[in-house]
Amino acid sequence: MRAEPFAEAALTRNAFLGGRVQLWQPLEGYRAGIDPVLLAATVPARAGQSVLELGCGAAPALCCLGVRVAGLVLTGLEIQPAYAALARRNLAENALTGTVIEGDIADPPAVLKAQRFDHVIANPPYFEAASRSAAPDAGRETALAGPVPLAAWVALAAKRLAPRGTATFIQRAERLPELISAMQAGLGSLELWPLAPRAGRAPRLILARGRKGGRAAFRLHAPLLLHAGAAHLEDGEDYTDVIRAVLREGDALNFPP
Repeated sequence: MRAEPFAEAALTRNAFLGGRVQLWQPLEGYRAGIDPVLLAATVPARAGQSVLELGCGAAPALCCLGVRVAGLVLTGLEIQPAYAALARRNLAENALTGTVIEGDIADPPAVLKAQRFDHVIANPPYFEAASRSAAPDAGRETALAGPVPLAAWVALAAKRLAPRGTATFIQRAERLPELISAMQAGLGSLELWPLAPRAGRAPRLILARGRKGGRAAFRLHAPLLLHAGAAHLEDGEDYTDVIRAVLREGDALNFPP
């Protein structure tokens, strides 16, 4: 767990959404890929609504969402003080107003328990702590294989939602049974959107959404393809048009109707 602040020399500033978002990230530690960007793009938020991200890290998802949808009330919960400080800096330098609360998913602070949100998002650790060799950097390890069960992330999201609010998660396909079971305990109107690397390949990630008090039937959408073609044949990006528009233009990624 990263407690000491990052030195300036230990940071890089990286562009997201075609330069619309500038994000400070550690050279060594957890660095955002496309996953939080895709997660942020799915949030059906409108100006004036409130959004909570559980385990916000350096706030890549909050920044991408806040730049795409102006006028949101943004809040992040982050257990690692160094990443929480970086998240506050990233929000401020992207001209966004937000609150980053330091605290544990398993024992959330009182200030968070007193609030309700229109939307909750989370990119929980993809691995169980005992299922793999630990990463050498403690901050990266916390992001990849935190000690808090996946069910606790989902339970906190459900508790903090306002009635009819949405909770959206991105998670590895292997943990889908665990994720669905946890979501069914506190959310309704569940829908899953698999993310497949290419045509003919099995999905590796899943976008999952539930609604507080929702009663709609369960829905499993057709997989969304991330890359064009059957294989990567040349240097450069080969994202599909939909994914490129999300990553480079800041477009929304709406769940299928």
